[in-house]
Amino acid sequence: MGAGDSPDVWSHPRLAAAARAGDWGAVLRTYRALTGLSQTRIGARTGLAQSDVSAIERGRRVVTSAEVQQRIAAGLGMPDGRSAPARSSPVAALDLAGTAPDPDLLERITGTARDGKRVDTETLEWLERLLAEHRRAEDTIGSRPLMAVMSQQLSTVVGLHAGARGKLARRVVRLAAEHAQFMAWMTHDQGNSAAALAWYDRAHEWALEAGDADMAATTLSMKAHMAWSKEQPARCVRLAEAARWSAPGASLGVQGMAAQMAARGHALGGERSAAHRLLDEAEDLISRAAQRSADEPPWMYFYDETWFTLQRGMADMHLRDWAGATERLTAGLAALPEDYRRDRAWYRSCLATSLARRGEAAPALDLALATVPDADAVGRPHSWNELHTTSAALLRLGARQGRTLAAALREYGGP
Repeated sequence: MGAGDSPDVWSHPRLAAAARAGDWGAVLRTYRALTGLSQTRIGARTGLAQSDVSAIERGRRVVTSAEVQQRIAAGLGMPDGRSAPARSSPVAALDLAGTAPDPDLLERITGTARDGKRVDTETLEWLERLLAEHRRAEDTIGSRPLMAVMSQQLSTVVGLHAGARGKLARRVVRLAAEHAQFMAWMTHDQGNSAAALAWYDRAHEWALEAGDADMAATTLSMKAHMAWSKEQPARCVRLAEAARWSAPGASLGVQGMAAQMAARGHALGGERSAAHRLLDEAEDLISRAAQRSADEPPWMYFYDETWFTLQRGMADMHLRDWAGATERLTAGLAALPEDYRRDRAWYRSCLATSLARRGEAAPALDLALATVPDADAVGRPHSWNELHTTSAALLRLGARQGRTLAAALREYGGP
């Protein structure tokens, strides 16, 4: 079949939706599934190498070039007007508008890093802004495209320490701790627990050196999160409690994060009363933190009432309260911004499982199928694995929807 030989393929709802969203990875995957063409054949039609087609399908390469988008559209015979307008990448190092330093600042940054010149406040402020933009970009595109960028950026920050004096030296160490914590989060997001633990340990050490109570507590809370993800309830609770008592000077929001992590550990262990008590405490802390948002560290930008509603939904799932989980996850997702693509894939997959556990096979399947593309592109391994849990729950019900979902997951390939 040649490009454009079957115009009806573009009337398929999944392909049309991917084109409208400008999700080029989903466009390529869905087009191949509908036409039976190989990645090599797709590459020949679009002028891309097979490895590039694979990287785009997997979300490891983000198509930001208007020229490449036009080549894909033309090569696949996409009707005019079907795709979203070309847009630049949200990744700073790949073309993030508004964060590039002015020429004088750029010269100071490169000169400081290259020649060991003395660090100044403007350089550190720019690096802090850049890290904040990378955090928000990761919400949308996932961690894989950012790993190399952030590794280089961390090396730059560490290299600045020799040229820092006085208070700026402590600020450099604090910034290094923030970078290491972000590296740990992204590494865990990709399923590499050993490397993530090493990064969290380094971030914690730097946070203590810098006297940063917020980061010291956050790293312990995130290690608790890792224990939770490995279904280790007792370790999750111990680490979350350590985050609370070891850093009494932490912000209200950081304290709230530790309290909700302890609650999730108790819920995972089936301890209903302890989980609810700590969730109520965490809710009070987040409410008070919202009134003093300027006191919160920059990495807590996501921590709000919407996020907390979703966390309560997760605790409900552990406690097998499927009605409560469905209600809270539905409410949280309705308020979660669309650009939180990775988180939306995760919570939607959890909601699909909750619906399946309630015996609502048809809505569980509909939601799961709608989540598969993002789970594949930016949600591996966590969202992807949860969709397999949804499929297993449907199969245990004896529902045919379980086989349908299993087939859809196989269509995308991989474990």
